[in-house]
Amino acid sequence: MFNRKRNRLKDFDYSNDGYYFVTICTQNREEFFGKIKNGKMILNEYGAIVEKCWFDLPNHYKNCLLDEFIIMPNHIHGIVIIENYNVWNGLKPFQM
Repeated sequence: MFNRKRNRLKDFDYSNDGYYFVTICTQNREEFFGKIKNGKMILNEYGAIVEKCWFDLPNHYKNCLLDEFIIMPNHIHGIVIIENYNVWNGLKPFQM
């Protein structure tokens, strides 16, 4: 079985608030998402699915915001912003 190299920082909590630069590559770097023509990325059916899924992320993860992203023929880059809202922040204690 393939042993995957860990690419995360040891002891870092990736659920912390922050901006995260994400790169996802296709297996064997195959060009699944489309082609570049005249300097412009032309998405195919799979590239369009990736685009739809990217923009749908905040509907699944309420603490997730999206910044820039780009789809390339064999990978994507994107910036995900994690903001863990605290509903109690800014509220004054109840007084009787």
